[in-house]
Amino acid sequence: MKLSIGVVAKPGTSRATKTGSWRTYYPVGDPKKCTACGICAMYCPEGIILIDKVKKFSCDLDYCKGCGICAQVCPFKAIEMKLEIR
Repeated sequence: MKLSIGVVAKPGTSRATKTGSWRTYYPVGDPKKCTACGICAMYCPEGIILIDKVKKFSCDLDYCKGCGICAQVCPFKAIEMKLEIR
């Protein structure tokens, strides 16, 4: 992919490279609060959030950049951003 100054990459481009190694925070879902509504998955700029009726919220941390959008848009406050300890 060729990038120029001032260009923003398309959403979902982190799938080309594992970007999870440089995040500061990562999302953790609370299955007791999560209703599997899918709003977090809809707003995730990288499309790496999976929702199912059993596990509910899950995130592919290899590709999560830690932006926190999922936690911000969750109407049930079921996602908390935790500090990444390395």
